[in-house]
Amino acid sequence: MPERAAPQVLYVEDDRIHLILMEEVFRLLPGWALRCAETGGEALEALASARPDVVLVDMNLPDMTGLELRERVAGDPALAATLEGVRWIALSADDPAETVRAARAAGFDDYWLKPIDVARLQHDLRRLLDAA
Repeated sequence: MPERAAPQVLYVEDDRIHLILMEEVFRLLPGWALRCAETGGEALEALASARPDVVLVDMNLPDMTGLELRERVAGDPALAATLEGVRWIALSADDPAETVRAARAAGFDDYWLKPIDVARLQHDLRRLLDAA
């Protein structure tokens, strides 16, 4: 059986502490590659240059919301086609039911609450990759 390429994750987050935490989490996930973007604009550039397997998106970015980022990708036919099959996870410290519904309606596959549970994050990332 051929060896699978290293899973690629794009983490879109403007809070430096959360970025550092995620970098540490990925040090515990050998073989996974993490790329970070601090704004929605940076995320769009990153998505145009490399296709990740998973996109983790903070819902409150300085230049747009996570929903707006997801909608911009969906609204760009070429980019949307390139990213077909990519798993999108919304991250937020709050989870009002309407926000979760809106995230799912915009194309997010799941909605994870902050603070991040590291063990669950590792488990869920592996599950997402296996389901892809």
